[in-house]
Amino acid sequence: MSVNLATMLREGTKKSHTMAENVGFVKCFLKGVVEKNSYRTLVANLYFVYSAMEEEMEKLRHHELVSKIYFPQLHRKQSLEKDLCFYYGANWRNEVSPSEAAQAYVARIHEIAETQPELLAAHSYTRYLGDLSGGQILKKIAQRAMNLGENGTAFYEFETISDEKAFKNKYRQALNELPIDQATAEKIVDEANAAFGMNMKMFMELEGNLVKAIGIMLFNTLTRRRTKGSTELATAKQQS
Repeated sequence: MSVNLATMLREGTKKSHTMAENVGFVKCFLKGVVEKNSYRTLVANLYFVYSAMEEEMEKLRHHELVSKIYFPQLHRKQSLEKDLCFYYGANWRNEVSPSEAAQAYVARIHEIAETQPELLAAHSYTRYLGDLSGGQILKKIAQRAMNLGENGTAFYEFETISDEKAFKNKYRQALNELPIDQATAEKIVDEANAAFGMNMKMFMELEGNLVKAIGIMLFNTLTRRRTKGSTELATAKQQS
């Protein structure tokens, strides 16, 4: 049995998507206000999240379901390592550790890989589709906001994917061809919403340093109005 999982995920995570874009750190980022210490902490946390996800998907690459969405060209671990070397120096491995929210996120990925591997589709969708959709916009914002050159934004670069829109269509087709029933599809949507929540908690942790850097008045000004975002920071975009 096949279900239209891609559409279910897009429609079923719209509320979570909007909520994620209204987290203060994300709103400031999208308005071009990025504080380097907060950003490099985010990069470190994402490194631990992607390392866990890619480790588990590598182990399960022959699994009946996971194999269908196993695309090594999406992997972000190596690009995040480049960015961490830029922000923390050559000794970065001894400088970084996952935050409390990142630890919970990583633990969840390992848990479902062991008990419900099909739910990895939710985490893969939430992270990678967002990266592909908003990556170039977010890269430019980060470069301008932190006065970067070509270094420090490898995370947003997919060197082996020449046509991102075509690849996203291929990925959605793979989701729709997964051998799952409606009940399993609904569980995957629920897990995707949980993944959005885990990302939001990581973003919220960063707000303290951001407020210290830019001041509470500017932070409040930038985050006062609730918006329905058109792009995103590390969450799956709803339109192709």
